[in-house]
Amino acid sequence: MVGQAGATYARLVVSWASIAPRTLPASGFDPTDPTSPYYHWSSVDASVSAANAAGITPIIDIVGPPSWAYAVEPATSTGGSPKIAALRAFATAIATHYDGSGSAPAVHAFSVWNEPNYTKNLYPQNPIYYRTMVNAVADAVHSVDPSNLVLAGELAPFRHLPGRTDKNHAIPPLTFMRTMLCLSAGANPHLTCHTPAKFDVWTHHPYSNTGPFGKAESSGGVELGDLPTMNNLLQRAWKLGAISAAQPPQFWVTEVGWSTNPPNKHGVPIGLEARWVAETMYQMWKSGATVGIWYLLVDRPKGTPFQSGLYFRSASLSTAVAKPLLTPFRFPFVVYLKPNGQVQMWGRDATSDMQTVTIQRAGGASGPWVKVATITSNSYGIFQATLPIGVTDRSWLRAVAPGSGNSRPFAVSPPINENLTVIPFPPN
Repeated sequence: MVGQAGATYARLVVSWASIAPRTLPASGFDPTDPTSPYYHWSSVDASVSAANAAGITPIIDIVGPPSWAYAVEPATSTGGSPKIAALRAFATAIATHYDGSGSAPAVHAFSVWNEPNYTKNLYPQNPIYYRTMVNAVADAVHSVDPSNLVLAGELAPFRHLPGRTDKNHAIPPLTFMRTMLCLSAGANPHLTCHTPAKFDVWTHHPYSNTGPFGKAESSGGVELGDLPTMNNLLQRAWKLGAISAAQPPQFWVTEVGWSTNPPNKHGVPIGLEARWVAETMYQMWKSGATVGIWYLLVDRPKGTPFQSGLYFRSASLSTAVAKPLLTPFRFPFVVYLKPNGQVQMWGRDATSDMQTVTIQRAGGASGPWVKVATITSNSYGIFQATLPIGVTDRSWLRAVAPGSGNSRPFAVSPPINENLTVIPFPPN
């Protein structure tokens, strides 16, 4: 189903505790050896195999140590922190198990923790300690295969939830990032230490409660509209030598989405969210993100706030019904009116390769459609242009491409609820 949705990456949040022994064996256990009988890989193997079979690149996000691997044990509202040596040993084991040389499926991208700027996920809240965690994983993973990718960050956007009192304290992502990378505050940061962070990809979760271009109200927050600021800080860190990597670090978004209404009555109206999906893809692209991962594929069960799937909840994946979001996820297309009847347009064809894309115009979402231009996408399927095609604020446009079908019609004039404020997901 992930492949049918047009996805090429899948992030798998993998609990270390679900693979490792519950208690530390008295003898005979080498935590760096994936063939140890104390390790249990079958569940993760099945998920990775399914991803590989569908042509999807899996990303393993390491979280959740076993009880014996904590340096600081978790409490009711805090997540604790892992022992660095134990984390390094497990990273060696998991990278070796998935190195592709044996019977296990291959994985070549490994992420370090989920939203470590929340106390619920990492405590004490020490970005320097997190850098030590990242460097330990990087040393282990790269020793197995230097071409493996190590992902760091996975930060939450840090936003206040209206009417909510939350014990789950957060460090604003830009503050967390600066401290981890030894960067001073201000518009032109300088190094404050000389211990580089070792990673290949910086990742973020830029949820926004005001849509695809919404910016954080709190200082240091990074929602979708703030992504350029985070990417600029990443590039500055690279130029200053704050990051140790074989190539300039990539910038990825590994989690973003909104619940839809229906089924969540507090979610974004489903038609508006279909527009937001296309605009989110555009905003991530123009902010320099080279990978964007939507959360979720299928809605979670009723009673949870996580109804952001590309498909409605179903008893089985084979019977799940697609939401209107699926089309703009596969084939995003946006149009914005410029002076003198010109329009700026951007899209990515579903085949992600070079195609001749036809642009059609209509007076409404249902047509009739008239061809007004053709554009050639690049080798990644991206196409963009500013064209004088005589549209008005009442026009609708869509893109058509071989292997992609029709994009979802996009209204030149934004809907009246374009800047709707919604209650985003609670911290997870």
